[in-house]
This record gives sequence, structure tokens and C-alpha cells, in this order.
Amino acid sequence: MTTINFSIFEKQIGVNFKDKNLLTQAFTHRSYVNENAKLPHGHNERLEFLGDAVLELIVTDYLYDNYQSQNEGELTAYRSALVNAVIISDVAVEIGMNDFLLLSKGESKDIGKARTYILANTYEAFLGALYLDQGYDIARDFVLKTLVPKIVKIIKKKLYRDGKSLIQEKAQEVVGITPSYKVVSAIGPDHDKQFVIALYLGNELVAEGKGKSKQEAEQSAAREALEVKNWLD
Repeated sequence: MTTINFSIFEKQIGVNFKDKNLLTQAFTHRSYVNENAKLPHGHNERLEFLGDAVLELIVTDYLYDNYQSQNEGELTAYRSALVNAVIISDVAVEIGMNDFLLLSKGESKDIGKARTYILANTYEAFLGALYLDQGYDIARDFVLKTLVPKIVKIIKKKLYRDGKSLIQEKAQEVVGITPSYKVVSAIGPDHDKQFVIALYLGNELVAEGKGKSKQEAEQSAAREALEVKNWLD
């Protein structure tokens, strides 16, 4: 059984849990429980269920208060972009969660797309645990500090809009051409493949994007093309 010192993480985020088992459970993946049947706690999926609801309320409340000129549809788009698994996973890495995951030996070796979702789920499970242990205000402060600042970039770069739809709309409007995509490379095993996709306007190579799926790489290329063409304003 792996021993992890979660007090280090507590110090990193400035919170001291009353129930240490609750904190440990937040980082415990189902696969780890399967290999360690005598744990004093279960896996984190119920906490994730709770944390997902707490997160949605905190983000909704923040957007409602701070973007009063936006309508319901725009606020929904902002929220969806902010609570996206990739964004949450990036935040989880930034605050050091990756160093405290309790995973099976098999899961611990997988650092591809599956790890992205594990990290996002762990962030939500931790939030659920924090809410139970410390209350709503502390949970809200954690989200406002770690995740909510990402909304500035999301709005500035219009990441709440679908990149492929936006580049198609702009390309047809400005140059009268529909973008096309071409796979440049697909490297790695099936569970951790890295795609590189090029975006063309006619014969012009405008941008390339990388991703763990073709769709993700196409979105990345579309976003890069919007930057290159200065079509985000």
C-alpha cells in the first residue's frame, strides 16, 4: 500500500482538513481500491459527484455576479468552457494534485488522455471533500483562487466558442474559403496517441495543432489559425 503525506498538499493550498480520511479518499481512484481492499475509506467517485454540483454552483454564482450584461446563453457557454475537463486537469496539475494520486500500478503508468480525466475528477472529488470538511465558503475560495482566473483567457480568446466553427465562419466571411484539415502525424500507442493536424485555407498552410485525438488536434489548429489571422477580435 502506498503511503502519501497529504499534509504537504494541505500546506500547498493553505487548508487543514479535520477529517484526514476524507482528504485521502478524494485522491483515491477506484483502481487503487481494487488493489488495496483493506483501506479505511472508499474511492472518490461519490465525492466527485458532490464536487461537480458544488463547482457548478460556485462558477454559476460568480459568472452571474460578474458578467451582468451577458445573457443566459452566453453565461452557459462561459461556464461550459471553464468547467471543461482539460481546463480543470491543467489546474489540478498546477496546484500539484498529480503528485498525490492514489492509483493502481496500471493506471499510474498511463499519462495520456485517461490521466487528464482522472485529474479533473480528482479536482472535483477534492472540492466535494473540502465542502464537507470546511463548508461552502472555503470551497468557494478554493475555486475562485485556482480555477476561476482562467475565465479571463477563455473570454479574451473566445475559447467558449467552438474553434472549428469560428474559423470556418471567419474564413468564409474574410476570404471566401472553407478551411480544410490534414493529418500530419499520429505517433504513439493507441492509449496515448499524439496527433498533429494542419489547417489549410486553399493551398495556404495556416497553422498546426496537437492533441490526443483528431478532434482535439483540429480544435487546436483552428485556435492557432484564429491567432495567426488575428480573427479573434
